Amino acid sequence: QVQLVESGGGLVQAGDSLRLSCVASGRTFSRYAMGWIRQAPGTENETVAAISWSSENTYYVDAVKGRFTISRDNAKNTVFLQMNSLKPEDTAVYSCAALRWFNSVGGYAADYWGQGTQVTVSS
Repeated sequence: QVQLVESGGGLVQAGDSLRLSCVASGRTFSRYAMGWIRQAPGTENETVAAISWSSENTYYVDAVKGRFTISRDNAKNTVFLQMNSLKPEDTAVYSCAALRWFNSVGGYAADYWGQGTQVTVSS
């Protein structure tokens, strides 16, 4: 069993930065790939970024490449999403998830989800 708790969301202006954190409980954290998935009102879930258990492999959706960085600290059971140059279209609820796998086109299979944290970017 893995429990995930996100933090770091908020209301910012376009061009600002935020750093999301997701802390996991349970001793199996390092066995999972981790992902950040977002959902804006009226839209489908979108895989924003994902990272393998070793940090060797990552995925980013095209819309955030060059602006967002996913990282993890297995010793602290934490995954991060550094978001720079935020845009109004980044506004969404961001959830972290423990993934059994992810692929190069944003597909994934998740075993556990956090409750989500709201990110709102004003223009």
